[in-house]
Amino acid sequence: MMRNYLELTDRVAVVIGATSGIGRTLALGLACHGANVVPTGRREDAVACVCREIELAGRRTLAQAADITSRKSIEELRDRVMEHFGRVDILVNAAGITFLRPTLEVAEHEWNELFDTNLTGALRACQTFHAPLKASGRGRVVNIASLGSFVAFSEVAAYCAAKSGLLSLTRSLACEWAQDRISVNAIAPGIFPTEMNEDLVSGTARGREMLMRTPMRRFGKPEELVGVAVLLASDGASFLTGQCITVDGGYLASGVNS
Repeated sequence: MMRNYLELTDRVAVVIGATSGIGRTLALGLACHGANVVPTGRREDAVACVCREIELAGRRTLAQAADITSRKSIEELRDRVMEHFGRVDILVNAAGITFLRPTLEVAEHEWNELFDTNLTGALRACQTFHAPLKASGRGRVVNIASLGSFVAFSEVAAYCAAKSGLLSLTRSLACEWAQDRISVNAIAPGIFPTEMNEDLVSGTARGREMLMRTPMRRFGKPEELVGVAVLLASDGASFLTGQCITVDGGYLASGVNS
């Protein structure tokens, strides 16, 4: 009988950016599929809240706040996870920020701050967790990319540039770390209203245009990303690396929709 290649029981997942939005949903989704999950973000109270939900799902967890812009903070997170669990099998990079502004008006410090979270932060986490992922023998990195990794959106140049860079980083690490038996892949969500972008897409002209360009004629629900995340975190991804799976209701495939 063929075994279940999507089984995550007793694997240890660290989800960065897990206190809200897509990251939170993926942390809970991995727990529901058997993984022990360490959700983290900067807010201690929000981390504790997600940890309680993971425990209610019957999985082990660890409440440790971390700041993706601080290497010391991420190293402390790694050390706590290793002390508590002794291993890390899965790393999910879901931390992200954005802002809407004409590119001419974007200050350098704003550009740099966004890159530090959305791109350099992912690099920081990958570098920090490389050793335990390699020791796992079946390490998995799942980066959260974006439609902005492929196409431009008006007045979010910094976000799109960072997410394009994240997709390139995903491919580069996949090639470099294949010898370490670490698969590195990405998920590019379509339009998923979350705390970060709801004001930009819900009931706005921008949101209506996005819906028009989406063949399924609706926005995504965060739980619709869980299945892809489970695949990429599992033995189902043992020969899958350097890829980006787009979950967008047909947005990128679409031409004329009316």
